[in-house]
Amino acid sequence: MKNVFVTGASGGIGAAAVERFAAAGYTVFAGYNDGRREAEELSRRTGAIPVRVDVSSEGSVTVAFRFIEEKAGGVDVLVNCAGIAAIRLFDEITVDEWDRMFAVNVRGTFLTSRAAVPYMIRRKAGKIINVSSMWGITGASCEVHYSASKAAVIGMTKALARELAPSGITVNCVAPGAIETRMIAHMSEDDRKEFAEEIPLGRLGEPRDVAGVILFLASSDADYITGSVISPDGGVTI
Repeated sequence: MKNVFVTGASGGIGAAAVERFAAAGYTVFAGYNDGRREAEELSRRTGAIPVRVDVSSEGSVTVAFRFIEEKAGGVDVLVNCAGIAAIRLFDEITVDEWDRMFAVNVRGTFLTSRAAVPYMIRRKAGKIINVSSMWGITGASCEVHYSASKAAVIGMTKALARELAPSGITVNCVAPGAIETRMIAHMSEDDRKEFAEEIPLGRLGEPRDVAGVILFLASSDADYITGSVISPDGGVTI
């Protein structure tokens, strides 16, 4: 069975993806940075192998992939789910905040993809699934740095898909809407209800709504899909 490395697996969408891949019989490597306790609990529940990785650090990514190579030979499927978000007025965003957002969301996707690709090229097969956001498509007020970083992930996905297609590797992007994770924990109950009323399907998403799309893109059913952006967002970006 193929193996998958899911970054940002200690909670939310990443954890849901780990659960879906484990249930489907994959060997799962669950990447985490600060969420060690959550990753270990996820491991006990699913059998996934925890891997500590700071995706913004080239050295940390190198160590993580060396570990996976020793255990399983390489990564058949890479899910770039690690990411950060923040609410800031544009003129209050500091250079350090801007750089940190791009370091995790964009550089992290670059570093892990670059580490995974050589093994995939040798095998003439592989799947890379990047997690962006609907705000990378539409833009979000008071989240300019977040929106810009997620738009960059979409651009990276499309360019890399073209470059790797001759090697039999697909690269796709999932751009979720408002999902019940820590990233929207700041919203009050009234704000959640108001937001849900603006969503055509009438509710906020659950991590499983996104994990199912990720699992599909990793499957043979999606072998003829590459460079695509799929938005499980309840219809917001219609």
